[in-house]
Amino acid sequence: MLFNAEFLLSKFILGYPILFLAHLSVHYSNDYFDFEADAFGDPTAISGGSGILVLNPELRTFSKWFSLLLMMMSLIFAAAFTIVFSYTVWFFLFVLFGNLLAWFYSAPPVKLVYRRLGEISTALTGFILPGMGYFTFKGTLDLPFLIFALPLVFLQLFFISSVEMPDMESDRLGGKKTLVVSRGREFGFKLILLSAILVTLSFLLISFTGLYPSTMDFRVLTLISLIPMALGVVEVVKKPLDMKSATKFSSLNVASLFLVAILMDIYFYLLI
Repeated sequence: MLFNAEFLLSKFILGYPILFLAHLSVHYSNDYFDFEADAFGDPTAISGGSGILVLNPELRTFSKWFSLLLMMMSLIFAAAFTIVFSYTVWFFLFVLFGNLLAWFYSAPPVKLVYRRLGEISTALTGFILPGMGYFTFKGTLDLPFLIFALPLVFLQLFFISSVEMPDMESDRLGGKKTLVVSRGREFGFKLILLSAILVTLSFLLISFTGLYPSTMDFRVLTLISLIPMALGVVEVVKKPLDMKSATKFSSLNVASLFLVAILMDIYFYLLI
């Protein structure tokens, strides 16, 4: 509504399953393709893998085919949405790209997370996930969205760097090429802080673009973004490099992202 996009219940009903099914699919595919790597460690509350298949290997085949089924259903809903609302084919291709990126995060032959590209692909979801919602109601991806997505991309980089921390040892044994595996936890915490700083700077600079309604005060979003940045500063100073300490602080990072999301939702709801 803030960007003159009309809310239509019919678009929500047909559009939401596209994102929901795609997001659900990736959980099953990652567990399936990371089976060997997950066996080297015990999952934490913020680990990328659930560890379910390690405990129940008989479910592996189901996990793979159910993931494919969910992805196909997401694409079917995307095709139907494109036809029903007479959207450009780029809408369907955007959904297809998002699904394939999620699938090949861990699936061969691409295996992005095993080829030093896991952080980049996850950061891109900061553009793809909100982009699906924006595209659904707006009918296009315009310049205001592309700029607004920038801090969301950095938030995703903050997120993936945090969840990689507890799994450094098991990821190394499993052959994953994450930045934390390659450069160590100290570098990982510096990357987390850098990501948080870029989030804050992005929100601060966006207000000078003149592309957004005057009712949107990006100084509020800038203040909210200081929460994860403050944690990043503490972590760089304290250097919690052992697994237990790293897990504790990384969990706080993820919790701070939930808080940021809630506060941003409240702010935008009040604007509407």
